[in-house]
Amino acid sequence: MSEPDKLELFEDQPIRMAWDAEKEEWYYSIVDVVAVLTESKDATAYWRKLKQRLKEEGNETVTKCHALKMTAADGKKRLTDVADTEQLFRLVQSIPSPKAEPFKLWLAQVGRERIEETIDPEQAIDRALEERTGKPVVTPQNAVQLGTVVTEMIKAVASNDGEDR
Repeated sequence: MSEPDKLELFEDQPIRMAWDAEKEEWYYSIVDVVAVLTESKDATAYWRKLKQRLKEEGNETVTKCHALKMTAADGKKRLTDVADTEQLFRLVQSIPSPKAEPFKLWLAQVGRERIEETIDPEQAIDRALEERTGKPVVTPQNAVQLGTVVTEMIKAVASNDGEDR
């Protein structure tokens, strides 16, 4: 891995990610995903049991997963099982959870954003600024869309003011 691991939030819960520049692939912490989907008190034990069951069923996805050192909650680098996007989609299907579909949509969104940032690094900077400040960064690409949203908000406020009188 060439970069330090990165955190993305799904429903305010962190998912650790790591970029492999050689393979040009993102890897996600499986235990983090299991914790989000199952709300288990011990996501590591849940993953260990699920991995055992999937191996017994002959599921090849589990055998393709490997471990990477990622920053743990205590700040130390520890080995954790990771999966690429394709493997993660397959694993999510093995976990009965009402959050599975929203998680898949989130994963697709995060993947699309990372691809766009690879193509245009300026987007990564804008996204980081927006996350840090909580304010949208206006660029030529989103200025028209932002203008439309602001115009609609002004119209909505104006129509509500007229109803109050």
